[in-house]
Amino acid sequence: MENIQISERLISFLTFLPVFFISITFHEFAHAFSAKLMGDDTAKKQGRLSLNPLKHVDLIGTVIMPIASFATGFALIGWAKPVQINRKNFSNPLRDDAIVSFAGPLSNLVLALIFLLLFSLSRNWESEYHIQLINFFWYGVFLNVFLFAFNILPLPPLDGSHILFDLFPSKITAAFLNLGIYGSIVLMLFIYSPLWKYFMNLINLILQFFIKIAGT
Repeated sequence: MENIQISERLISFLTFLPVFFISITFHEFAHAFSAKLMGDDTAKKQGRLSLNPLKHVDLIGTVIMPIASFATGFALIGWAKPVQINRKNFSNPLRDDAIVSFAGPLSNLVLALIFLLLFSLSRNWESEYHIQLINFFWYGVFLNVFLFAFNILPLPPLDGSHILFDLFPSKITAAFLNLGIYGSIVLMLFIYSPLWKYFMNLINLILQFFIKIAGT
């Protein structure tokens, strides 16, 4: 019986996928958890105060888009179902909303550091799956650094647009925050604009700093 050959791209995708689910799950859990701490239990009532990835799955963003990205050869694109909050339940709506909004990206930064630690330690592990483990942990570092930086961009519907309004509430920032579908268009224009290169350069600088921390 001939050996079954699996493409490296498929192996990379299958290695990256669990990192993707872990990262977006912690992101949304952090929003739900911080909202509960700030006095809003909307997410808890909806079952979103959970580390079960199935609670945060969005059919298009979590299932269809990653598969389509793999099939077409583009970089993995996806998202989880956004956690809903009710600002009226906060004692200080602006402050508390900023905290809840930042909690998601912050969770990714924490995850990036955890994956970095595992990546550094895994270099000395003796395992049949040594390379796969190293790749898995590095994917965790890369994706979570990316999610942290990407989500704090002050562009709707990202968390950064909420933080921008909470820090500088005005008619202008309110209108920007409530662009709706047009906000997604602005975001897509940014991704496909020359500015995206500079954003990815920033990601690479952060990763290089992390590599120095890891001593590699």
